[in-house]
Amino acid sequence: MPDQPQDAADRIELVLLDVGGPIYDDAAYRDALLAAVRELVAENGGAVDDDEFQRIYDERRQAQGGSLRTAVAERFLTAQDRQRLSDRAESYWEYPPTALHPDVLPALRQLAGRFRIAIVANQRAVVVDALRRDGVAAHVDIWAISEVVGAEKPDPEIFRYALREAGVSASNAVHVGNRLDTDVRGAQRVGVRTVWVVRGEAPPRPTAEQLAEPDIAIDSLAELPAALAALQERT
Repeated sequence: MPDQPQDAADRIELVLLDVGGPIYDDAAYRDALLAAVRELVAENGGAVDDDEFQRIYDERRQAQGGSLRTAVAERFLTAQDRQRLSDRAESYWEYPPTALHPDVLPALRQLAGRFRIAIVANQRAVVVDALRRDGVAAHVDIWAISEVVGAEKPDPEIFRYALREAGVSASNAVHVGNRLDTDVRGAQRVGVRTVWVVRGEAPPRPTAEQLAEPDIAIDSLAELPAALAALQERT
């Protein structure tokens, strides 16, 4: 059950925003994971079939559940290698300026002065450096980065942390993310409304059932101001 019932009279005050997918191209993490598994497999004298890696990646995206790192480790290494694979991938994982989606800053400028913005993301703390470099951080009021908070989506605590820091109730917030399992379902567990950005690690072929899970589904952040306005009209 949600922590608090949604009140039809509540207005949106806070927008919680994921990083990988909505802000930066998820290909950055996919490529880091691929580089890591190639390196680890090569240490054992083997090679990774890139098409097979992409098939596993797309299967996990379509399912919107289950760990990609576990699936890759089990296919190319062993289940016991998951943490080693994860650690190696993190050493390669960074967002270059070119990974910033072009619709992000224009959307944030439109939201400025109307909503407070919180970053709620399963990321290392260093991601803040990239967000500062690319002009995103200037629009952010609240930071809930998993490495700092000590909880990862869909754990309710990371959402509650952002709400506490903002002093905003769940019914006054909307979470914007691109995964159903961590973003949409995680936010819904604490009573936060959801906007699903269908790109990056979202399913390659969203089903009608998947599209029905969030309050609104959009294809890019260019649609976010209108989506928030539509949600506000429902209150």
